[in-house]
Amino acid sequence: MENPLLLFPQLNTSASKDKSYYKVMKSTNKEETNKASKPGAKQKRNRLSLLLQKSEFHEDDHLGKPANLKKAASVSPEEAVKWGESFDKLLSQKAGLDAFTKFLKTEFSEENIEFWIACEDYKKSKTAHELLAKAKTIYETFIQKDAPKEVNLDFHTKEVTSQNIEQPIITAFDAAQSTVYKLMEQDSYPRFLRSDPYLNLVQGRNPSRPALRRRSRSFTVNEFQDVRSDFTIW
Repeated sequence: MENPLLLFPQLNTSASKDKSYYKVMKSTNKEETNKASKPGAKQKRNRLSLLLQKSEFHEDDHLGKPANLKKAASVSPEEAVKWGESFDKLLSQKAGLDAFTKFLKTEFSEENIEFWIACEDYKKSKTAHELLAKAKTIYETFIQKDAPKEVNLDFHTKEVTSQNIEQPIITAFDAAQSTVYKLMEQDSYPRFLRSDPYLNLVQGRNPSRPALRRRSRSFTVNEFQDVRSDFTIW
């Protein structure tokens, strides 16, 4: 029996064309699949890069910033020794006031010195309008119950101060300021004189710059494995 393809050569040509078309389509589909997968791999690489870039050095989290060290270095041991002579002498010098304020922040009691400073500023007011505005701010910030920076005052002192601000005068906060001053002088000031930062200044030592702490966003093992699984695509 003769070969049908010899009798009908057009069948052979058609079959060849179909086969070639199938190969071309298969190749095209494969290329499209690879292209579709590439953005995913690129996203994975970008994701890994982003995760790694999250690791950064942060110096601002330390009290030993260059600016603070420079300020500390400008205080001579002789000047620091004078701070230990009296609490009043410490507060009368700007560098001493700054150092004591920083110390109170480490004890979470900076509201005391902030109140004292606000009272000093209040007494510099020139007009009745200025007195009234500052008195209201000080009262709402430091005196009234549940104030954001409420200072520790006895009941009598708080009552007298509350009455004084109704028609404020220069001495409206004197009783409250005196109470807070004595509290700092008898409690916080002695601890400040025993603190390492103060002793370092007196002895002429500047604390060495703290080691940089690396703060980064830690990604999970699953995230890393998810990224690593696509390394072969690269």
